[in-house]
Amino acid sequence: MTLSVNDKNSDLLRQVGLRPTKQRLALAEILFGQGKRHVTADSLYSEALSSGINISLATIYNVLHIFTSMGLLREISIDSSKSYFDTNTEEHHHFYYEKTGRLEDFTLDRLKLGPLPDNDEDLPVSRVDVVIRLDG
Repeated sequence: MTLSVNDKNSDLLRQVGLRPTKQRLALAEILFGQGKRHVTADSLYSEALSSGINISLATIYNVLHIFTSMGLLREISIDSSKSYFDTNTEEHHHFYYEKTGRLEDFTLDRLKLGPLPDNDEDLPVSRVDVVIRLDG
């Protein structure tokens, strides 16, 4: 027996301790049903409306932040007014095309970093996020 998309998403949400509500399941299907991708709250809202899902933009923001806090998404802040949400939660970095607003993944092997600076509290580094802005 194969699981339906809704069953897979329901299991995914339960695995991270979230109740699989109708709205969460609908958004999970949009987010995770198309492979690795980047969305903004506005683009996800448009996709949801186009799919016939009656949902508010506030609910979209809430679900994106809940999914991020549970490790299902990564938030990439481009500036104080624009964030993308990435379904690829593995270690990687991004090119950001400023003219088009496109965000593109690139892998760690394409980036060479020297030693990181010491921090005042001698805390271990949990992750390094790099966004390279391109004038394109």
